[in-house]
Amino acid sequence: MTTVYETSAADQARVDRFLAEATMFLGPDPEIMRDHKSAPRTPAEEELMAREWDANELDRVRKRIVSGLDEAYEMMAQTGAAPGAKWGDLTSAVYSAGGDLVHISTGGVLAFASVLHYPVRFINKYWIGDPSVGVHDGDAFIHNDARYGNIHNTDQSIILPVFYEDELIAWVATVVHEGENGAKEPGGMPSSSESAFDDGLRMSPFKIIEKGELRRDLLTFLQNSVREPALQYQDLKVKYYAAQRIKERVVGLIDEVGRDAFLVSLRRSLEDVEAEARRRISAIPDGTYRVNYFGDGTLRENVMLKYPCAITIRGDDMTIDWRGSAPQFLNRAFNANLGSAKCGMNQGILGFLWPDLPRGISIMNSIEVLTHPGSCVDPSDEAPVGQSLQSIFKTFGIVQALFPKMTFSCPEKFGSIIAPWFNQINTFLFGGVNQHGQFLGNVCADLNGMGGGARAYRDGEPAMAPFFAAMADLGEQEIIEEDVPFLQLISKRIKRDNQAFGKYRGGMGYEIAVAAKGTPMWGFATVSSGSKFPAVPGLFGGYGCPTIPLAKIKGTNVFETLRERPELFEFDYERLMNERPFPDAHYSTHHLGMGFELAAEGEMYMICQGSGGGYGDVLERDPAAVVADVEAGYLSVGQAENVYRVVFDSETLAVDEEATAAARADEREARRRRSRPYAEFVADWVTDEPPANVPYYGSWGPDNERIWATVWGAKGPVRLAAPMAELPPLLLPDPREIEVLTLRAELEAARAQLQGGGE
Repeated sequence: MTTVYETSAADQARVDRFLAEATMFLGPDPEIMRDHKSAPRTPAEEELMAREWDANELDRVRKRIVSGLDEAYEMMAQTGAAPGAKWGDLTSAVYSAGGDLVHISTGGVLAFASVLHYPVRFINKYWIGDPSVGVHDGDAFIHNDARYGNIHNTDQSIILPVFYEDELIAWVATVVHEGENGAKEPGGMPSSSESAFDDGLRMSPFKIIEKGELRRDLLTFLQNSVREPALQYQDLKVKYYAAQRIKERVVGLIDEVGRDAFLVSLRRSLEDVEAEARRRISAIPDGTYRVNYFGDGTLRENVMLKYPCAITIRGDDMTIDWRGSAPQFLNRAFNANLGSAKCGMNQGILGFLWPDLPRGISIMNSIEVLTHPGSCVDPSDEAPVGQSLQSIFKTFGIVQALFPKMTFSCPEKFGSIIAPWFNQINTFLFGGVNQHGQFLGNVCADLNGMGGGARAYRDGEPAMAPFFAAMADLGEQEIIEEDVPFLQLISKRIKRDNQAFGKYRGGMGYEIAVAAKGTPMWGFATVSSGSKFPAVPGLFGGYGCPTIPLAKIKGTNVFETLRERPELFEFDYERLMNERPFPDAHYSTHHLGMGFELAAEGEMYMICQGSGGGYGDVLERDPAAVVADVEAGYLSVGQAENVYRVVFDSETLAVDEEATAAARADEREARRRRSRPYAEFVADWVTDEPPANVPYYGSWGPDNERIWATVWGAKGPVRLAAPMAELPPLLLPDPREIEVLTLRAELEAARAQLQGGGE
């Protein structure tokens, strides 16, 4: 007997909708992610903007909004649990209803101004009309995946819609660099990612709070996905309550000034910033300005990665061309999503070129960005991006290096002529079990002591601030040691000779030495570059910053030495490495991309912050300034004499003016003798391809369409050159596997020699 089931019309409609749905999943939307500009006026905005408005009243509305954002910033900095919250790696934001980011807080990370609009646009496009999701008053969305917007995956956002009289009138958001996100390595920025799935949590925008109620099922999932579940929950609440405060301030402001004035202020802010940016671009001489720069590694091996930049000015339009950059690597973490790469670019504009402009998305309306899809600054969604800061910081550095040259001749300047700021995160990531029995992982705040670039009229500031957050903090070491089981045995000590030389030197960096103590399991990692090739160049004849490796002293317990023979310890890692006072220890250096490594108690790991670039010819530096650096311990006698050509009494430090003038005249004459006609120099210097012994990636010479790369196959590495779209997938072997194969070959050779009777 056959049973016939009746299907209701409602059930059939649900089945039909299910079968008609052809979208497998909503990945990052290229239409959203490649559009960095604000949207044009809506018809409603056109009607509002046509009215007469008091400019001072609109400016007062803008300042009230920013004041509310600054209040939220302070709330998060004071109550956040993550190290990034405590030292200022965060922001708060207000958007138009359509998702254009209009304002961010004055404190925090400026680069967020160019990337936080993407997830809001995604919500507007996909969730606001979806009956299974929707957007309602009291909702809050969480997000961290940089493929949908954000600087990198360690940043977590809370995004709230703002309704006024049942109308979606704006959005607000709070963002904190949380650090720990369940990635392959503790701390959220894994240098050893072999795939995108090693990068930890990848939260596309989804609803974590629904109509004021926290989704405990989703929170439980998130807490089980990271090493610090308490941190995940605490800072979710911190960001949410700060966003709620912004929302309250916005609604209260609208009650006071009216809906229309609020909306007009948002639109006027966007348009005024764009108009002023175009006015300033039009004052720059038309032309194309170029620079080529290089990274020295993937964070796992030493290779040369090219980062070219050509900026073209035509009237009030600016085109930034990154074509010819190194290709993406599908098993290395340094790739940066295009939206993230633009953050680095915009950080240079907001922080150094036009630091006085309000921070919002529309500053980029007059800028076009050209890339090769498949490059390390515009990779596919399958590429790992856990250490995207490596490429993001390069897009900042190369753009910043060109701005002083572009604007040098402009009568009116809006920022100082300044050499490139140091742009690497020279600090330690850490993870393990702390002295309180908690498992955790995060990053030290020492990265915030980046050296400033030299200016056209004075030296750069030593160990001042990160280029991305002028008001970021370093944290108090005594407070830090209450949470983590390691000590800074050398803490923020300005490192002698760690300066970029010039007429005005770059701001110097400090040295740091850490060692774990009182923990059953602990480890460190570093996620930087610049141990082979300078991280930043100089300007107008100034030197680039020094190259500095990571140094390690293992196989000894320095705390026992400090107890028994403290005179052996030096607060200078250069002397520790050169004099080797601990006889049984193993001393080594390493490039700055060290994957997470377990450390026994008392083993030392030592790094230096870098220097900002130098400005001008070293032979024009005031001899008194050189000697002052020697007296302060910033500069060695040898460098003063050999680089700056200053002659002085090493005991009294009195400058011999005549001898100095003669030494500098001799050096200028030596330069003339070393010089050659340009055509002769080019004939020797320019080659058809990169050196055969250099693992080189990127364009070579003037042809940015032909990309050079070393491809690893069954028969080993093979170099080839082709357009970016024609390159095969680039996958590098694990350096540990190469080391094992090398040692195995040496072992087999030794066995063969013994079997053959050799010695």
